[in-house]
Amino acid sequence: MELRTLRYFVAVAEELHFGRAAVRLHMSQPPLSRAIKQLETELGAALFHRSSAGVTLTPVGAVLLDEARDLLDHADRVRVRVAAATGAASLTVGILGDSADPDATRLAGAYHRRHPDVEVHIRETDLTDPTCGLHAGLVDIALTRGPFDETGLTVCELRADPVGALLRADDPLARRDSLKLADLADRRWFLFPEGTDPDWQSYWNGGEPREGPVVRGVQECRQAVLWNGTVGMTPVDHEPPDGLTVVPLIDMEPSRVVVAWNEADTNPLIRSFVQIATAAYRGGGGATSRPAPS
Repeated sequence: MELRTLRYFVAVAEELHFGRAAVRLHMSQPPLSRAIKQLETELGAALFHRSSAGVTLTPVGAVLLDEARDLLDHADRVRVRVAAATGAASLTVGILGDSADPDATRLAGAYHRRHPDVEVHIRETDLTDPTCGLHAGLVDIALTRGPFDETGLTVCELRADPVGALLRADDPLARRDSLKLADLADRRWFLFPEGTDPDWQSYWNGGEPREGPVVRGVQECRQAVLWNGTVGMTPVDHEPPDGLTVVPLIDMEPSRVVVAWNEADTNPLIRSFVQIATAAYRGGGGATSRPAPS
């Protein structure tokens, strides 16, 4: 029983769909189906019920899923410990600069406890690169916010944060309990430099072309609001500095906190990071399987 075949089986068992599992594994469906059929032949038992209604696990499949997860997790830990013993175990994590997130703090602690011998390098980036160097090959994994160009990447959502308008405290709109994007249509917004990911720029501009000062970092965003009365956007639970306030935007999609990595990267340290991040963010009230302009 090969580890690769067990990874195939776990993917199908978790997706309960051969097509989705094949996409997740970056392979075509026919060889995946053959591999699962061969595994069932080797074990002498069916692992899945296949019907027009879909795919479900058999009792034997459910037992194998538990065992396979444990075995694959142990194999990953063996690889990490061997790499650590040779001094080769390291991970470069990209994050957006000037972010404070208690879930990220919990993640750092949990990851260190799990992998105390792994050297973690942090690369902070400004708001012009939401992938934190991932597309450029500068980091192994990014803890960031979306949306952005996901070509060639795997993205796992950790949490969804409601957002609001960042305004001067003496702004007439600051007295409102909530706002809609239309309330801000005639205002100047901050912009990111030319060449910034268009999906990212569009999100933080409420989906419309805007005019306003060009900024690169969180503090520049805040100062643009404070000095010029520019409209900013921020997660509503981010405490604004003196002189500024946040009013919830009721027709704005939440800002998604995500972890992203190159889809072809099989580094076990990345898989472990994603698992620990998912647990850390759920433990803090986070959502399921993107730091921000404020």
